[in-house]
Amino acid sequence: MLHQATMLRIGDRIAITYHRRSVLIWCAVTVLLLSLSMATLMFGKLGISPAELVDVVRGQASATTEFALQRVRGPRLFIAILAGAAFGISGALFQNVTRNPLGSPDVLGLSAGAGAGVAAASLLPFNMPTPLGALAGAGIAIGLVTVATGSGLSSTAKVIIAGIAVAAMATAVTQFVVTATLRDEASRLAAYLVGSLNSRDIRQVAIIAVTLLVAAPVLVWLAPRLELMELGDELTTALGGKASATRTQAVLLSLVLAAMAVAVAGPIAFIALMSPHAARMLTQTSGPHLIGSALTGALLLVLADLAVQQIPIFEGLPAGVLTAGFGGIFLGYLLLNFFKKGQS
Repeated sequence: MLHQATMLRIGDRIAITYHRRSVLIWCAVTVLLLSLSMATLMFGKLGISPAELVDVVRGQASATTEFALQRVRGPRLFIAILAGAAFGISGALFQNVTRNPLGSPDVLGLSAGAGAGVAAASLLPFNMPTPLGALAGAGIAIGLVTVATGSGLSSTAKVIIAGIAVAAMATAVTQFVVTATLRDEASRLAAYLVGSLNSRDIRQVAIIAVTLLVAAPVLVWLAPRLELMELGDELTTALGGKASATRTQAVLLSLVLAAMAVAVAGPIAFIALMSPHAARMLTQTSGPHLIGSALTGALLLVLADLAVQQIPIFEGLPAGVLTAGFGGIFLGYLLLNFFKKGQS
């Protein structure tokens, strides 16, 4: 069931549509995200109590509290929130402009390609920054998938097959790099490539934060045309939406967001795929759901990271292992539904 939108007018020229149900749901999700974020800071051996957090705000925190917040808990939490949001937006953009419900960086092999780019960059005789390696790998991956399908990114079956092939090639590259490097470096790469939030630092927080800040005005500019893309290319173009240009711009932006998220958190599996679907299921409305996908992506990654820190059965696992397990189940559920509906 789709819920009717309400129009909010600001002056004579600005009109914003919103769904009351969606506003309430995303407020609730935001509260839940804040609650889980507080739990991430407070639980465990280096947990920071509410009183200590107040001391931090006052500038009266102890050296131990500052160390835990600035070096251990804080960067890890911010990476989970920001990278999760970037993955969520990336998946929403892909699914919107390709009209492919499985069009996400995970299924297309883009995340694996970004990880391979980071790994391959470590073998270069010069020091290539991690974000550039991730961008290069992601760009090559999406290019290979586009060429392999022969019909762009809209065919679900072709994209799945091409994405599996590209991901396999990317995995082969990363495995070669891991075996070709020294043991200590190989261990670090192996941990990164499964998607771990351990040992994050403020520099990585800055990378993904700046990426999202730069992307925000572009998303605001694209949002009206992304809404039109729900109507199909012909109607979008007829209404001035420039479907082809919008698709290219959205895919490029999605690639950058996913690559930067991989650069700071590793190829965390299936957050980009699950977030837009979860947003649609929660609100029961159509549309690109950029804000909802961002909030859902952040919530999923913070929840996964909290679980691997505090639940004994998951303790010590990289967050990417947990998201891969649950995301694989979710992907199977989607595939069954699509094949039952005769989609290909």
